[in-house]
Amino acid sequence: MAVGDRDMSGKSGSGKLDRKTYEAELRKLQTELCYLQSWVKSQGERMIIVLEGRDAAGKGGTIKAITERVSPRVFRVVALPAPTERNRSQMYMQRYMEHFPAGGEIVIFDRSWYNRAGVEYVMGFCTPEQHQRFLALCPMVEKFVVDNGIRLLKIWLEVGQDEQDKRFKARIEDPMRQWKLSPMDLESYGRWYDYSRARDLMLEYTDTEHAPWFLVDANDKRRARLNAISHILSRIPYKRVEGEKVKLPPRSNKKRYDDKESIAGRRFVNARY
Repeated sequence: MAVGDRDMSGKSGSGKLDRKTYEAELRKLQTELCYLQSWVKSQGERMIIVLEGRDAAGKGGTIKAITERVSPRVFRVVALPAPTERNRSQMYMQRYMEHFPAGGEIVIFDRSWYNRAGVEYVMGFCTPEQHQRFLALCPMVEKFVVDNGIRLLKIWLEVGQDEQDKRFKARIEDPMRQWKLSPMDLESYGRWYDYSRARDLMLEYTDTEHAPWFLVDANDKRRARLNAISHILSRIPYKRVEGEKVKLPPRSNKKRYDDKESIAGRRFVNARY
């Protein structure tokens, strides 16, 4: 089974990536994402990025790195809550399809229909029959999506046991990270090998030629973000769209107005910084 641009054991570097190098490389990649954005808009392209991985694998940070310099009108992030009673009565894929891209859009699923292959299966939120039916039908549904002209990229962030342990402990100790630690995360922590088996089943059934999975070593968050973005860019044949150079129009001098004096007596926030 192909696992991406290189084997997981063939790391491009050792040790943690320093911040200065990371920020310089990230800026280059984010510039390219802006070029991709212009191309997608101009061509009316439709694109889906599925980001999956274990808890604490770094999905949120990767999505932030992808989206922080682009337009949310083009790069839409979809993170659906737990299904409602109405959702449970629908066809399983239905609530995800509602968020599929129109022309000129890239949709990033922060967890996706693959919940059924992971969390739902391991935690018993679906029956074994529903799980098996999903694995059997998912490749056919994705074939329909791809044949319809939507570009589908599936990325799995793979983090090791020791690194996940360290990240969970950091969440416990840091008030700014405690919100990330849910009861579901704690439950998943004790089911490491159940999730490993579920991952392997998912890859066995759904790593297809028309919608392959690509695995990213996520033990170093910075390297993982750079490698994920670089991979996304490498999979899309985008080109830089040359537009007219923007020129600011002159401001009118007619009816000059003192717009500073008019608010001088208003309530300003105290300048504490």
